Amino acid sequence: MTARSVRTAEVAGKRVLVRADLNVPLDGTRVADDTRIRASLPTLRLLLEAGVAQVLVCSHLGRPKSGPEAAFSLQPVAAKLGELLGIAVGFAGDGTGASTAVGPERVVVLENTRFHPGETKNDAGYAAELAALADVYVNDAFGSAHRAHSSTEAVAHLLPAYAGLLLERELVELGKLLGEVERPFVIVSGGSKVADKVAVLQHLGARADAVLIGGKMAEDVRGENPFSFPVVLPSDVVAAASFAEDAEARVATVDAIPEGWLGLDIGPASREEFARHIATAKTVFWNGPMGVFEWPRFAEGTNAVARAVADCDGLTVVGGGDSVRAIEEAGLADRVTWVSTGGGASLELLEGRVLPGVAAIPSA
Repeated sequence: MTARSVRTAEVAGKRVLVRADLNVPLDGTRVADDTRIRASLPTLRLLLEAGVAQVLVCSHLGRPKSGPEAAFSLQPVAAKLGELLGIAVGFAGDGTGASTAVGPERVVVLENTRFHPGETKNDAGYAAELAALADVYVNDAFGSAHRAHSSTEAVAHLLPAYAGLLLERELVELGKLLGEVERPFVIVSGGSKVADKVAVLQHLGARADAVLIGGKMAEDVRGENPFSFPVVLPSDVVAAASFAEDAEARVATVDAIPEGWLGLDIGPASREEFARHIATAKTVFWNGPMGVFEWPRFAEGTNAVARAVADCDGLTVVGGGDSVRAIEEAGLADRVTWVSTGGGASLELLEGRVLPGVAAIPSA
C-alpha cells in the first residue's frame, strides 16, 4: 500500500491542512505524554522549511459526547506543540474544528475535530469547511487512518492530498511484515482478548516460524485453539489468588494452577522459552503484553519480552498501545526497528485491510 508523499508536494506560499494524531493524555490542562506530538514534528518542520504560508493542524482528542467539552480542548496541545517547535503556535478554538478566524502564526492548531457532529459521520459539509481553509491536505495521522472520518477521508478528496512522513514510514515499516520477510519470523502476541487479535494472527501466523502467545489470550487459545497453525503457549504462569495488585501469588505450571487462582503473568520458564525464540529471529512482530504489566509484581514477563525484542539483531516491530507503552517504560524503544503509533490502524493494516485514510490519497 503506497500513498503520494508530502516530499513531492509543491507547498511554497500555500496554506496546508495537516491531519495529525494529537490524541494525547492530558493531566488537567497539561500534556501528560507528548510522544504523539513529537511524532508529528518531522512533517511540520519539512513544510515550514519548504516555505509554506501557513500550516493548519487538525486532530481529534478523546471522545467528547456532545459537542465542545473543555476537558477535550486542543489548546494545551497547541501550547506544547509551540514549545517543541520553538515557535509561536496559534490556536483557533471556535469549538468546531474548522475556523475562518485563523490567526497570523505560521502554525495554527484547530480545535478538536470531534467537537463537530459531522466528523465521525464522514460528513461532506464538514469536510468542505476544512478544505476551504487550505490549498493542500496532508494526512500524517496513521493512528486514525483506519477511520473514515471527515478529517481523515472525505477532505482528502477535496484538496491535493499527500501522506505525511509519519504515515509514510508506518506504511513502509509495517508493510515489511506483509511481504517476504527474513527468517526465522517470530510473532509475539498477548493481551486480554483473543478476539481482538484473531484476524491479524490468521493473516500473518501461517507465514511465521513461531507464534508465541501470552496473557489472557493464552488461556483462551489453550481452551479452544482458533488457529490453523501451531502456537507456543506458556508452560508456567505467575498465579494470583485474586485479581489484585497485592494478592498472594506464586509460580505454577499451567496444569497445577490452584483452583480459583488467576494467571496474571507468564512464568520464568516461559520467559526463557519466548526469549530463545526471539533471540534467533530475523524478523519479530510484538503486539500485546504477557500479563497485567501495569502492576510491577506481574510485569516481569512483559519486560522479559521487551528486553528480548530489544536485544534481537533482526527487524523488530512493536505495535499496539500496551506493548508500545511497555517498551517505552522499559527505556528500550530506541533499540527497536519500529515502534508503531497506530494501535487499531496497525492491526487492520496487518490484517490485510484497506485503511480509508490511506486509500483516499493518490498512489505514489
